[in-house]
Amino acid sequence: QVQLVESGGGLVQTGGSLRLSCAASGNIISINAMGWYRQAPGKQRELVATVSSGGITNYGDSMKGRFTISRDNDKNTVYLQMNSPEPEDTAVYYCNLRQQRTLYWGQGTQVTVSS
Repeated sequence: QVQLVESGGGLVQTGGSLRLSCAASGNIISINAMGWYRQAPGKQRELVATVSSGGITNYGDSMKGRFTISRDNDKNTVYLQMNSPEPEDTAVYYCNLRQQRTLYWGQGTQVTVSS
């Protein structure tokens, strides 16, 4: 089993910055992908960004140039740097890890952006 624990969510003002962290533990293999998704009230869950264990990144269209995903393989931790977020970025942000065709999810962390 794999456990994911997110941290760093909270309230941020437009023009500010926030960094989310997600630490994975348990039965983790070296080849995997980690990422962030988000879900706003009344909307479907959408891709924020993913990063492979080799460092290949993929971003949702509206996140490109504003958010940066990174990871520390030694710590099995993925980060999401959110710069100049907008109120539209308010959502619950979920961390996930994909390995060996299995997808694991964290509990989510609330991010609220005020104008």
